Amino acid sequence: MTDRFVVMPKYEAYKDSGAEWLGDIPINWDLLANKYIFKLKKNQVGKKSKDYVLLSLTLNGVIKRDMENPQGKFPAEFDTYQEVKSGDFIFCLFDVEETPRAVGLSPFNGMITGAYTVFESRDIFDKKFFYYFYLNLDANKLMKPLYKGLRNTIPKERFFEFKSFVPPAKEQTAIANFLDHKTIQIDQAIAIKEKQIELLKESKQILIQNTVTQGLDPKVPMKNTAVDWIGKIPKHWNIKKLVHVAKIDSGATPDRSRPDYWGGKIPWLKTGEINYKLIESSEEYITEAGMRNASVRLAPVGTLLMAMYGQGITRGRVALLGIQAAYNQACCSIQLNKDFLKEYGLAFFTAAYQHVRDDGNESSQMNLSAGYISTLKITLPPLHEQKLIVKFLETETNRINIAIDLQNQQIEKLKEYKMTLINSAVTGKIKVS
Repeated sequence: MTDRFVVMPKYEAYKDSGAEWLGDIPINWDLLANKYIFKLKKNQVGKKSKDYVLLSLTLNGVIKRDMENPQGKFPAEFDTYQEVKSGDFIFCLFDVEETPRAVGLSPFNGMITGAYTVFESRDIFDKKFFYYFYLNLDANKLMKPLYKGLRNTIPKERFFEFKSFVPPAKEQTAIANFLDHKTIQIDQAIAIKEKQIELLKESKQILIQNTVTQGLDPKVPMKNTAVDWIGKIPKHWNIKKLVHVAKIDSGATPDRSRPDYWGGKIPWLKTGEINYKLIESSEEYITEAGMRNASVRLAPVGTLLMAMYGQGITRGRVALLGIQAAYNQACCSIQLNKDFLKEYGLAFFTAAYQHVRDDGNESSQMNLSAGYISTLKITLPPLHEQKLIVKFLETETNRINIAIDLQNQQIEKLKEYKMTLINSAVTGKIKVS
């Protein structure tokens, strides 16, 4: 793919675009103010909102929102939402610098919040070319000269005055078709690598589960546990109810409206920070007064934390504390007794987590409780075997993590190549026709 890009021809001659931040353009391309390219649309759906599909502008383009299983906040009514037709452009012209994606080309009919600006392009222009052109500007945040005010807003009059690069009509279509073909290829390659990452993560989960339930010796005699997800364990292992071998607690949150409770020196953890790792720092800190206000508990080093709240099932939402820390009410702390290595406990509950969520959720939010967690059973190998298991898992999971990191690095390179290709095509740095 990269070799194809390197040898692509350039145009014979270039001219100054008049915009230093956009550079030169091919000599046969024009600069045209957007008022001659786009027409503003502002058709509110009014009382007919039930006839429309709700749309959102995302990093993956314009998508349909799932109204049957809604996530996020919705207004009481949608009367002020705007009508969107297939082929319309959707721009976010406010908070442009902070917005993950500020331009979309809708493949759907539907409606979108009135905070966005909806345009249609004039028939003589290729929609896809101008989508790629503005996708490139947005991805590289190249429209800064148009910003106004603290919220980095692009006023509509500035947008209409801005001049886009306009190749001849046939070249617009050729560039759009070329980029459609190439971006599909790149996206397919990325999807394959993302699937490989998921398979690696699944293999790591299976490896951890098999090891903490079956041990390292495949020839050892086994016995039944009567716990479905654990199945059989080595005959010389024990299995204990957690409440008999650990102290279990849930956390709390100090009053958010009290600034004297926040910004102290005591680490305070949220569920988003809990993900199969050793925690050695936190995103937020509280004060002694904050701890007293909420009766927040300070968990010692070596405590396991488990996420109890949240939508859906996420593998491995367990962590081991490498620092003393407080934690919120969505977390459960588990302090195992001296019969357990803490690292073994982390591996066990990482394996158990999905099964715990399957069996123990108490609402549509997939919430657990400290009371339920205290009833769980944990396998108890002899300490010397726990040490061997921990060492084995450290080696094998590190090997898998390295493979995952490599796939992620390759995905990032593909994404960079994709944006470089789009930039080069829509600004005339390469000739595709």
